[in-house]
Amino acid sequence: MASAPAATGPAPLDEQELHAWRGLLRTYAKLTKALDAELEAAHDLPLSSYEVLMYIADSEGQRMRMHDLASSILLSRSGLTRLVDRLERDGLLARRSCSSDARGAFACLTPKGRAKLDAARATHLAGVRAMFLDHFTPQEQELLGGFWERLGAGEPGAPGSCCSRREQNR
Repeated sequence: MASAPAATGPAPLDEQELHAWRGLLRTYAKLTKALDAELEAAHDLPLSSYEVLMYIADSEGQRMRMHDLASSILLSRSGLTRLVDRLERDGLLARRSCSSDARGAFACLTPKGRAKLDAARATHLAGVRAMFLDHFTPQEQELLGGFWERLGAGEPGAPGSCCSRREQNR
């Protein structure tokens, strides 16, 4: 009696593929941890809070629908709700109802939130440059930007892409 052929799954990653993939994961984790630590130490502001404040500051009227904010950041809806609750308690954001949709709400940047963001921005930009951008030539940065677009980060100039105007000062 012949045995059934063994089921074959996808081929494992070869050494080069594994090196590239793990390198991306390690680098992302290292950079976000270091940027988070710098922002926390200098401004008592976690990186996730900084990102939320940046998205809102960059939006029209310095306000953003909660639904759109949730789509823009890498947090679950419940995680975003908890974060916005905390930012609201700290006086950095305020929730405002949406006149065109009774179920919708806006997260709005407060003057205190704007001041906190402005103070933290220099620290964040310096960290991004020192820990990431300064390790690459301008030509290599252009290549990296193209790689991220290829992976679905967006079209050049589109919201959420690495090349949109509002992303340049994050």
